[in-house]
Amino acid sequence: MTVVIGVLALQGAFIEHVRHVEKCIVENRDFYEKKLSVMTVKDKNQLAQCDALIIPGGESTAMSLIAERTGFYDDLYAFVHNPSKVTWGTCAGMIYISQQLSNEEKLVKTLNLLKVKVKRNAFGRQAQSSTRICDFSNFIPHCNDFPATFIRAPVIEEVLDPEHVQVLYKLDGKDNGGQELIVAAKQKKQYSCDIISSGIGRKRYTVSRLVHQRICS
Repeated sequence: MTVVIGVLALQGAFIEHVRHVEKCIVENRDFYEKKLSVMTVKDKNQLAQCDALIIPGGESTAMSLIAERTGFYDDLYAFVHNPSKVTWGTCAGMIYISQQLSNEEKLVKTLNLLKVKVKRNAFGRQAQSSTRICDFSNFIPHCNDFPATFIRAPVIEEVLDPEHVQVLYKLDGKDNGGQELIVAAKQKKQYSCDIISSGIGRKRYTVSRLVHQRICS
């Protein structure tokens, strides 16, 4: 049996995500317990073939508009709310799967999945982007010095259901409003983060471990 991983390809960095997952599959073929494949997803027929879905970084407003205008929104909504499926939202994907937005909420019709409130562009404009060394070893074994780049990234401002949402990582310090900077969380089989790796090899390592933990288990 092959586990099929879909990458939402409406807008954003879907090509890069597909390439990284493809390389992870090849480089870690003996590591995975199940046979894996990856494909782009642009419509309901492709989505129906998938066991898991990665919603990549990009522009959440554009993703939302395209999904609605093409009639794809309802299929995406049904997929991510299916308890047998796995969903991973990265950066814009974090915004798109959240239940609430604290700013610019009228611009994005979210998938109302992850029980958190997210702030878009929490780190400011492109020029204010930064790279930080993060210790993710509490949820990714041996990953304790990961170079994470935050480019116009969102943060989780509030966990709306602490009983079911687990905070996986938050940055040191707080934003200008005194809010904690939560950048990774999970809820059952749903996972979100706003991290972009500045090292390609390290990114594949991290993707590999997350694919194994969230999708293969």
